[in-house]
Amino acid sequence: MTAFEQSLSSSMRLPAHDAPSMADQLPSINFGFDDLRSRMNMFTARFDDFIEKGRRRVLEERNTFRMNVAEVQEDQRMRKRDIEILELKQSQHSSTLAKESAETTEMHAAIATLTMQRDERLTHRDALRSQISEVQKAITARREAQLKHRRYLDGQSRYNEPELEFWESYLGLRIEGLGKADRLKFVYTNVCEREWDREAWFELDTTERDYKVEDARPKLERDEVDRVLERLNETRDLAAFLKGMRELFVEQLK
Repeated sequence: MTAFEQSLSSSMRLPAHDAPSMADQLPSINFGFDDLRSRMNMFTARFDDFIEKGRRRVLEERNTFRMNVAEVQEDQRMRKRDIEILELKQSQHSSTLAKESAETTEMHAAIATLTMQRDERLTHRDALRSQISEVQKAITARREAQLKHRRYLDGQSRYNEPELEFWESYLGLRIEGLGKADRLKFVYTNVCEREWDREAWFELDTTERDYKVEDARPKLERDEVDRVLERLNETRDLAAFLKGMRELFVEQLK
């Protein structure tokens, strides 16, 4: 039995007016409330501090999370904008490439056309040069022939002049100019027995090596004229030619 129980038993046997108070009889017990209170206060302070730190950490983490979310959203927005800009640039680049491709095709076609035209013009130029060379050769040959023929005519003029005077004076022949170089008109009279004053004439072209009769009145047979001309071009005998033409007019007017 404990001391508390023994004390309680003896007090119960004493008379009530002599018995001490139970409170006085209670042992003095030290529960350490001050220490407990101090420890509880310290725990409460530590707990409050822990809660406060936790709350602050949660707030900081939440703010950090929100900032990270905002940065991610801003980054996504910027990336989306960059993507839109890149897509626009890609579209413009594709359009530019298509345009440049079309322009390149047109340029190649134009170059091909110009090349073909250049080749054609070069060919035409070479042909013209060849023709010019041939014409120059022909002109040179013609000049030489004309010079030779002129020298021949100059040499024959002294022989032809007396005979021409004879034809003009005694046979009714008149020579007229036509206002053109190397072209003469020969007019005959006294060729028609019924009309003694009627005239007959022809035009002689001496431009080329072979003489030509361009026109005649009255009209003569072409074959007969060509026959007389052929003899003239072969022999250069003008007197015989004039005599032959007079005979053709006389026959024609009979």
